[in-house]
Amino acid sequence: MKKFAIFVAGLLVSATALAAGGGNTEQAGTDLGDQASLQRGAQLYMNYCSGCHSLKYLRYSRMAEDLGLTEEEVMNNLNFTGAKFGEQIQVAMTAEHANAWFGKMPPDLSLIARSRGPDWIYTYLKSFYLDESRPLGWNNTLFPNASMPNPLWELQGLQHAEYGEPDAAGERHVTGLKVTQPGELDASGFNQAVRDITAFLEYAGEPAALKRQSLGVWVILFLSVFTFLAWLLKKEYWRDVH
Repeated sequence: MKKFAIFVAGLLVSATALAAGGGNTEQAGTDLGDQASLQRGAQLYMNYCSGCHSLKYLRYSRMAEDLGLTEEEVMNNLNFTGAKFGEQIQVAMTAEHANAWFGKMPPDLSLIARSRGPDWIYTYLKSFYLDESRPLGWNNTLFPNASMPNPLWELQGLQHAEYGEPDAAGERHVTGLKVTQPGELDASGFNQAVRDITAFLEYAGEPAALKRQSLGVWVILFLSVFTFLAWLLKKEYWRDVH
């Protein structure tokens, strides 16, 4: 039985590592209760990510309702495809252009937070570095040979890799990353921007989580009161017996 328990625990650990995408990840520290962070994340995502990646399981109207935005704010500031308010968030890029630029259509990111986890997204967006050997000139330490450029390079700046000594095979591996040309944000501001985008993608993967968390407090309160009343009823019912 003990060996079986160890075996099951090993499977769970392996599954968790696989879902997270492997590699060393940083803690995102997202807070779905921070509406301002979600609003900033939506703005950043629409400006820097939505040109290539859709959120086909999320509608503009649902996003407005959940994030405390008006229809006018969403349609004027977050809708760049001309879609209607009740339609899903798609990309304006055609399949022909996607094939010409990237070799295929970039994936939809509606469920990326549920499949990879917020820590993976947070670390991935911070791990791009310039690499002349890659077709688009960028690489990523968390997801090596990623076929996309750094979408946030204007905010982060230009980041280069630092390499260690050659190994037995003569290969040099990345040991760290360093911003050599600053962007629009400092390190702290960029971390917060990436955290906001991560929080928004975490929300997009399960919009109902916002209402579920807000209702959870009332459910716990109801169960606590119900438990107390049940205890009083039990005490009254068995009073004469004891």
